[in-house]
Amino acid sequence: MIVFNELSDIKGISPTVVALGNFDGIHKGHQELLKAAIEDAKERGLKSAVFTFSNHPKNELSGYQVVKNIIYDKEKLEIMNETGIDYLFSIRFDSEIQHMDPITFIKKLLIKSFKVSEAICGFNYRFGFKAEGNHVLLKQEGLRKGFDVRIIDAVTINETVVSSTLIRNLISDGSVDCVRDFMGRNYAIRGEVIHGNELGRTLGFPTANIWADDNMILPPNGVYVTYCIIDGNRYDSITNIGNKPTIGEFQKNLETNVLDMELNLYGKTITVEFLEMIRTEQKFGTIDALKKQIALDSNIAREYHENIK
Repeated sequence: MIVFNELSDIKGISPTVVALGNFDGIHKGHQELLKAAIEDAKERGLKSAVFTFSNHPKNELSGYQVVKNIIYDKEKLEIMNETGIDYLFSIRFDSEIQHMDPITFIKKLLIKSFKVSEAICGFNYRFGFKAEGNHVLLKQEGLRKGFDVRIIDAVTINETVVSSTLIRNLISDGSVDCVRDFMGRNYAIRGEVIHGNELGRTLGFPTANIWADDNMILPPNGVYVTYCIIDGNRYDSITNIGNKPTIGEFQKNLETNVLDMELNLYGKTITVEFLEMIRTEQKFGTIDALKKQIALDSNIAREYHENIK
């Protein structure tokens, strides 16, 4: 996969079938767009491509609440590459693009830069200044300018339309067990293991500490059944997200205990996949009460993992 981060870098490319969208999560709806682009490109002897923004447009516009990321930029690239897409146009949403009217957007970006032969988008795709362009206009211009347009209908799971907003809401509510249905994979957080206060070790439950990335959408404070991916190996684990209210107020972070194993993880980058919430964060009256609860939580996590197996 060839990645272009600047319009000026796009030179000498072949005609394309371009999937259009934010792809902020690459959920099952996005996956249908990617699949369609790859299939159509192969059928027509063209190059498959994706056009997305490297930053979320709403985060560049005033009046919008900051949109948190569902997946990391690196993860997004990895997933795109695994699909077999030929070109990724990951362009920054800047003032120039923001103020392009829909017709200019089509002419300058799709036709001139991306050499579009076919554009593929979702039923709710919007583009151009103030999002005035939609799939209807795109089809009309395709007929005028000589490129095809394919619209992908809404993807539904159990009669619920798959969307990035839905997935963000599920994560924010702690319903991490539902995310896999809509993404096709577990919601995950990754980061480098850092030194903490080592309270977990003194309680008999050593943990790997990861600082919470403020740019990522995070589940609410609480305890979760998780997997921990270390050096390509997946381990059963339990994870706490929170501020450790029993021992004081700390910056929000993640503490993961690999069940029944003690590993030296300092400095390693690990991935934590969330399976289900056990309970919300609580403040206990004593350290002993906290220790008993941790033991109970760990047994719940072990039973969950055994049931999966």
